[in-house]
This record gives sequence, C-alpha cells and structure tokens, in this order.
Amino acid sequence: MVDVLTIARSELILGGQKSGKSRRAELLARTWLAQSAQHRAALIATGQAGDEEMRQRIARHQRERAVRVPGLQTVEEPLRLAEAIATHSRPDTLLVVDCLTLWLTNQLMPLENLEPNPALALDFSASTAMLLEAMRSAPGPLVLVGNEIGLGVIPLGREVRAFVDALGRLNQDVAQACARVTLMAAGLPLTLKGSA
Repeated sequence: MVDVLTIARSELILGGQKSGKSRRAELLARTWLAQSAQHRAALIATGQAGDEEMRQRIARHQRERAVRVPGLQTVEEPLRLAEAIATHSRPDTLLVVDCLTLWLTNQLMPLENLEPNPALALDFSASTAMLLEAMRSAPGPLVLVGNEIGLGVIPLGREVRAFVDALGRLNQDVAQACARVTLMAAGLPLTLKGSA
C-alpha cells in the first residue's frame, strides 16, 4: 500500500485492539521527523503497569518503538494529559498521545481503587474540558490514539456500559476538536474527517 502522509494540525486515530492505531501514529511521527532536522516528536504514554503482563507489554512496546521511531521521546503521564500537552507542545514538536482509552480508565478506575468511583466522573468532565482546551491551544501538531469499542454487543454490566458510554462521548468530543479523524481496521486507514 502506497500512502502519502500529510501531518494534520490535530488527528484522532481510532480503531479496535491491534487495528494498527499506534503504528499509524508512529508512522506520522517518523514522517514529521524526516521532514526537518529541527523537528522533534514525543509520545505521551498514558498506560500504567498494574500487573506483570502489563509491565511486560509496556516494556515490549518501548523496545519496539525505539527501533521503529528512534527520535521519538517518551513522557509518561497517566492522568494530567492537558498539562502534559501544554508543557511539551511546541511548533517544532509533534506530540503523540497513546492512548485516550487508558487515560479514561485511569480517570474513572484508578489502579489503587479497582471499583469505579462515581465522583470521579464529575472530575472527568472537567479533565475532558481541560484536554480539549489544551488541544486547541497547542502550538504544534497532535496525534491522539484511542479505541473504538462501541461497535460490539451492549455490555451486561452497569459499570462497563458506563465506561463504553464515557469513551464514546470522549471520542466524539476529541473528534470534533481534531482537523482529521482516521479509523483503522486491519492496519488500513479510513479517513472519516479531513483530508488524507
């Protein structure tokens, strides 16, 4: 597949598990870095290692990403995403946020408290508003990665339904704020908004 990439001011990349979302974001970062010796790129990682399998997964992703995009710096920020964007965004720096789904999980179901906390939902509305403002104010390009999980069956559990609803609202809000929205399926991009 020949794919000429252009860098949008902001892009949301959605898709299912192992659909190629992160690889697409990395490809955009590589393209950005190749355009100028003055360009920089940073990944804001929102994942947290709550168990050994997740620790191994994060370590594997770090190793593989270092090979695929050697110039991509990593900033770990599981909760204060708006602050991380404000701190690290520069006109010459492309930021990749990977991923919004884990950020939502960290907001609504922190590792210390595995039970969902309804009070955090109110805080999450404020966190989302701050994220959208940080996106609008960012002087450099942004690539945000998130899962599209609302295409399957309706979950039976109340908490899971609430999470799916919250993620759907977050994806809609971020998509409205982005110049481009791409849906990934089987490693292939489908542009939903903006030009490819």
